[in-house]
Amino acid sequence: MSAADTATDVPAPARKKRFNRTEVLAALIFVLPFVVVYAVMFIYPTLQMIWLSFQKAPLIGAGTFIGFDNYEKLFKDRLFGVAFWNTVYFVVLTVVPSTMLALAIAVGINRLKGWTQSVILACFFIPYILPVSVVFRVWGWMFDSQFGILQPLIALFVGENVPVFRTLPLFMPAVAFITIWWTIGFNILLFIAGLRNISPEIYEAAALDGTSRWRQFTRITWPLIWPVTVLVLTIQLIAQFKIFDQIYLFGNGGRSDATMGLVQLIYRSAFQKNNGGYGATVAVVLFAVIVIFSVLQFQMLRARGEK
Repeated sequence: MSAADTATDVPAPARKKRFNRTEVLAALIFVLPFVVVYAVMFIYPTLQMIWLSFQKAPLIGAGTFIGFDNYEKLFKDRLFGVAFWNTVYFVVLTVVPSTMLALAIAVGINRLKGWTQSVILACFFIPYILPVSVVFRVWGWMFDSQFGILQPLIALFVGENVPVFRTLPLFMPAVAFITIWWTIGFNILLFIAGLRNISPEIYEAAALDGTSRWRQFTRITWPLIWPVTVLVLTIQLIAQFKIFDQIYLFGNGGRSDATMGLVQLIYRSAFQKNNGGYGATVAVVLFAVIVIFSVLQFQMLRARGEK
C-alpha cells in the first residue's frame, strides 16, 4: 500500500468552529449598547440633518421639500464663501504649527527627569483644561488696547497701541495664536506617550556609534513617532474646522461678517434666523469637507510613513 493510500485512510481531524455561539452572543451583548447609542446619537441625527437640507423649514417644525435649492443658494452666497475661506485660513494657521511645536516641546520635556519634567508638563497642560470663557477673558485683558500688558510690546514694533481683535488682518492670526496656546497641552501629552514607547536602548546604541542628536531625531525619533504625528494632525484638523467659540467671543458676538467661520454661519442661519433648512445645508457641506480632508490627510500621511 502506498503512502498516499495510507494518508487517505486516516480520518481528517474535525475542523474547529471559527465562532462559538456563546462567544458570538456575548460579543453582541457587549457591542449592542454602543451600536444603539451610536445610531441614536449620530446616525439618526445625521440622516435627519441631510433630509432637512433638502427642505425650506424652520429649526423646529415641519418644512417643505425644495430639492437642491438650498445647495444652489449656498454656492451663490457670498457669506458662505467668506466663512469657508476664513475656516480654511484658520486651519492653515493652527494645525501644522500646533503639531510641530508640540512635538518640539515634547522632545524637550522627555529629556527632563523627575519633578522638573512633571512641573513643566503641567505648565503646558493646565491651559487645556480652562474653559473658553476664561481664555477669552485672560487674552482679552492682555491684548486690551488701553491697559493690556502686551500693548507696550506691540507699540515697540508699530509705534502705537493696536486694538488687535478689531483689526481685521490681525484678528485670525491672534485667535490662532491663542488657540495654539490653549490646546497645545493635549498634543504634547500625546507625543510624550509616543516618545516613552521608544526603547532607550535604541538611543544608547546610536550614541555608541557616534550619532548626533539631530540624526537620532531624524533617523530614530521621527520615524517611530510618525503614527502619533498622524493622529495629532488628524485630531487637530477636525477640531479646527469646527472652530466657533474663540471667533464668536473675540469677534464680539460674531457681529462682523468678515471674521465669520462655517460653524458660526450654521449658528446664525439655524438659531438666529430660524432657517433650519439652510443651516442644515451648511452643516452637511462642512461635514463632507471634514470627512474628505481628514481621510485624504490620513491616507497621505500613512502612505508617507510606510515608505
